[in-house]
Amino acid sequence: MPSSMRLLFDSFWRALAYTLHARVMAYSLLPLALMVVLALAWGYYFWEPSVGMVREGLVTWAWVQLVMGWLRVQGGSDLFVTLAPLLVILAITPFLVVLSLVAVSWMMTPLLVNLVARRRFHGLERRHGASLLSSVGWTLGCTLLAMVGFVLTLPLWLIPPLVMVIPPLVWGWLTYRLMAFDALSQHATREERIEIMHRHRWPLLLMGLVAGYLGAVPSVFWASGALWAAAFLLLLPLVIWIYSLIFAFTSLWFAHYTLSALRELRAEPLAAQATSVG
Repeated sequence: MPSSMRLLFDSFWRALAYTLHARVMAYSLLPLALMVVLALAWGYYFWEPSVGMVREGLVTWAWVQLVMGWLRVQGGSDLFVTLAPLLVILAITPFLVVLSLVAVSWMMTPLLVNLVARRRFHGLERRHGASLLSSVGWTLGCTLLAMVGFVLTLPLWLIPPLVMVIPPLVWGWLTYRLMAFDALSQHATREERIEIMHRHRWPLLLMGLVAGYLGAVPSVFWASGALWAAAFLLLLPLVIWIYSLIFAFTSLWFAHYTLSALRELRAEPLAAQATSVG
């Protein structure tokens, strides 16, 4: 099995085991608290105006009126009541995912990387190849590109097959760029980080895509909150906590993978020297 695939599966199972650690569960409450406050504030001030605006927009579309007329004949007139909230949820979910990812990246990833390094890579030298300013710039730049990607591709989400492809693809790319950078920022030099992200770009992107599809799972609960408004506020913290756990697992996955790749990269000169001597 190629080294990258071995690292992929080995780091996956290790990350899964670490996610069940009590300390990781406690860490997941940090972004949860922040995101719940932000989401509840948005819901309090903007939920009703957003639903009302979407509902008014739907009324002005002739084809929507035709569909609604057909549904009334078929006895499905209640669908119009739930359609506007559902569309608002579908629109806000990608931004919630991005904000959750950024919150985990800033608040949890350093703690999780330190946990992995302390338990598995205590002998791996920290070379501090990324400053705080460069880390913030990288996060903001990648997040901005992802948000632009979401906005530009939003009309394509109306095509059923593409809605299952485009959002996870954008989330996956953003996850790969943020998590790989943050996992290596303290241990690798800039040159080592660039080499690892180039050499392992396809496995890292695959990991990001898996995380992107996992990030779509809580949308089921999120959409359920739109359909049953009474349960919406109760489901909201649960959904955000699930997001936090998924991204905590992803952060651990990237930490195990990239630190293992870094250890192998640094061992290469020693192996080459031993071969030449032999």
